[in-house]
Amino acid sequence: MRRIVLAMMMVGAVQGAQAADYPDDEPVLRGMLRESPRYVRWQGFYVGGQAAYGSSDHNFSGATRDIAAQQLAFTSVEQIMQVSTWPVIGGKISHQNSAFGGFAGYNGQWGDAVLGVDASYMRGNFGAKASGTMARQITVDEVNYSANVTSAASINFTDVLTLRGRAGYAIGSFLPYAFGGVALGLADSTRSSIIRSTGTYVGATVPPPFVDYDVTYNKAENKHGRLMVGYTFGVGAEAMLFGNFFARGEWEYVRFTGPIDTNINTVRGGLGYRF
Repeated sequence: MRRIVLAMMMVGAVQGAQAADYPDDEPVLRGMLRESPRYVRWQGFYVGGQAAYGSSDHNFSGATRDIAAQQLAFTSVEQIMQVSTWPVIGGKISHQNSAFGGFAGYNGQWGDAVLGVDASYMRGNFGAKASGTMARQITVDEVNYSANVTSAASINFTDVLTLRGRAGYAIGSFLPYAFGGVALGLADSTRSSIIRSTGTYVGATVPPPFVDYDVTYNKAENKHGRLMVGYTFGVGAEAMLFGNFFARGEWEYVRFTGPIDTNINTVRGGLGYRF
């Protein structure tokens, strides 16, 4: 009997020594299982579709300035009154619309850091139109100069493609990111300018011969599918849903400069598949 009790005591001592060798947080000793964080693979090629809603802001203040400068080059009315600098169409006009499109790209992943390149395409109608009239007169060297200008312009972006670099940080199945890059847009635009200039001699002596005082200048420009180049930046986030399918949400800012400066702000949602 003594031998049996002694053997049981020795077995208990050995088991106690082995248990002391385990870390305090070992799941086996705590009586529970601890689940390791889920690892999501963001690396690889992906494609998807998206829909957007946003606004475009168009600055028409200098829309026909270059046209007026060409019409009045080397004329007396331009040299004296600087008609081409007049803000005939003033202010900004905003327009809201929806759009749809797709995206594709590639991600590289190093731990939680995700870097990639991305192309995003949107099809819609972001545009506006404006017109205005302005008249002024001035008397210089016994000549009363007057000018009346009527201008109109419109622009509409139908297709916008942005090529972006992306940088994100993976948090499990959630990927917030920021991006920036180049924007390409196809736009239809019209611009027209009608300028009526007159000169009336008001002096007491014999007037000099009038050369370009009483002239009407008329010029119009229509461009269809004009390629515009600008830049873009924004932020977004993706969430892995199931399998290789993921959802995307973004805010994107696009700017095109030219005779009619245009800013396009959109919020968008999409669904994609990662290969």
